[in-house]
Amino acid sequence: MADNQVIIGKIVAPHGVRGDVRVIPLTDFPERFHQLEAVYTDDGAKLTVESARFHKQFVLIKFRSIQTMNDAEQLRGKLIKVRREDAVVLPEGHYYFFDIIGLAVYTESGDYLGEITDILQTGSNDVYIAEKANEKPLLIPALKEVVRQIDIPGKKIVVKLQEEWDDDSEN
Repeated sequence: MADNQVIIGKIVAPHGVRGDVRVIPLTDFPERFHQLEAVYTDDGAKLTVESARFHKQFVLIKFRSIQTMNDAEQLRGKLIKVRREDAVVLPEGHYYFFDIIGLAVYTESGDYLGEITDILQTGSNDVYIAEKANEKPLLIPALKEVVRQIDIPGKKIVVKLQEEWDDDSEN
């Protein structure tokens, strides 16, 4: 993400009269809310977390500087974020979507195929959508035999296209 922050939730409403807020988690790791010390809102404000607990499908968060329902109401609709370096560390070979989107895609022989613009979740495996100017989008299954290398720091993905599989099987 451009601002080097990761969205983890959205404040939907105040909860009670003491300034708690009701948050919809927007993360695959909702347990992370128990360890939060601080978050940032989408307008750049830093909020110190006093406590967090789960209630139904929501996380109820008490921020140190928010003491009343009226204060909490001012946060309604705001996204909450953490710094990228505070994101949950994924196992090797797993990546966040925001790390993949924007990467340049190349074949093993170095041909440029486009840039990842979106990721489809199909259930069995993800599919990367690579787009290049004036060409149809290329759908790339996120399988080890297709995606040969993901280089986040180098901002590129190397793939082996299906046509190349056919060439290998003829040998």
